Amino acid sequence: MKTPPQLQVLIDDGVIDEVLRPLKSGKEAAVYVVRSGDEIRCAKVYKDMAQRSFQQRVQYQEGRKVRGSREARAIGKASKYGRRQQEAAWKNTEVDALYQLRGAGVRVPEPFGYFHGVLVMELVTDAEGFSAARLGEVELDAAQARRFHAVLVQQVKLMLCCGLIHGDLSPYNVLVGPDGPVVIDFPQVVSAGGNNAARAMLLRDVNNLTAWLGRSAPELFDTWYGEEMWELFQAGDLQPDSALTGEFTPDLRAVDLDGVREAINDAREEALIRQQGREAAEEDY
Repeated sequence: MKTPPQLQVLIDDGVIDEVLRPLKSGKEAAVYVVRSGDEIRCAKVYKDMAQRSFQQRVQYQEGRKVRGSREARAIGKASKYGRRQQEAAWKNTEVDALYQLRGAGVRVPEPFGYFHGVLVMELVTDAEGFSAARLGEVELDAAQARRFHAVLVQQVKLMLCCGLIHGDLSPYNVLVGPDGPVVIDFPQVVSAGGNNAARAMLLRDVNNLTAWLGRSAPELFDTWYGEEMWELFQAGDLQPDSALTGEFTPDLRAVDLDGVREAINDAREEALIRQQGREAAEEDY
């Protein structure tokens, strides 16, 4: 295969030795299987802003930290410099999250470094050494579904203890390794304490997993792990070793503030997309 230019730079610098094959291509990045010495790894090449979907980006980025006040002001004004800084921060987010989560014991691929916009990390494989399948591609019996659900709820809890929420967790960004599920794809990771939509995203992550695994183990539909975790987190009582029961009594009197905030964020995002579209058209002209 023809080596992508971003990966040729890594070969020239001695970071990797060979590109073996494409692994997958998504809306945010393309992933390749590469060789580094005797190790087989994967390289994630992030797509440029113009090639990516802008859906919900503003909502995900709320609460993220930037390097300095100048960058923060530029991002807030959506200037060209600000968008470049925002783009750099977007590409660095997954790298930072992987190192932090791996250090906290979360089941994520081991990162090996970020070079020229490319993330080099562990290639998750199955028991035979082939690239691991996604959870949404495998059939599980009831016992396996219950076990995987327990493992994944534990990973979501550990992430939340780090102040992070995956934000886009589904059966298609969980890989099935020989010793259980591994969570992948973190460029949209959310700050649990700094994002107004954090609770809604946490509940969506847990509900996505429960909806899929509940097909094999229907009793999972009666669990409320996301709500239970969030209540403990808000109270400052959530710890990595906190025992969860899956039981929760909702407050039916609560106002749907999340719906209001989501509508506001959608409007902000749409305005940003339109502005970027106008400026792109002007540049092409």
